[in-house]
Amino acid sequence: MCKHNPKNDGRRIDPCMRSCVRCLNDYGIKTLACCCGHGKHPMTIVIDVSKRIDKVIPLEIFSGIFLDRRKRFYLKQKDGTYMIPESEGGEL
Repeated sequence: MCKHNPKNDGRRIDPCMRSCVRCLNDYGIKTLACCCGHGKHPMTIVIDVSKRIDKVIPLEIFSGIFLDRRKRFYLKQKDGTYMIPESEGGEL
């Protein structure tokens, strides 16, 4: 887990999640969204389970929940952190 940093130098992936996302991508699993939770929310990783280029089927891997949205997965909280509200998340 890393601390929330509102000025993250343009990084789009939490530093503590980069190796996990890289590993998934190396195995051909397309990652759509991820967040470590920053100690306030469950860890989440959303992947595309569709085998087609023209279709996206988002699945949060820890909870096994399929998400209805195809983009804009995050909900911004009052404290500046983000979360994926449908997800129950998990831990690595």
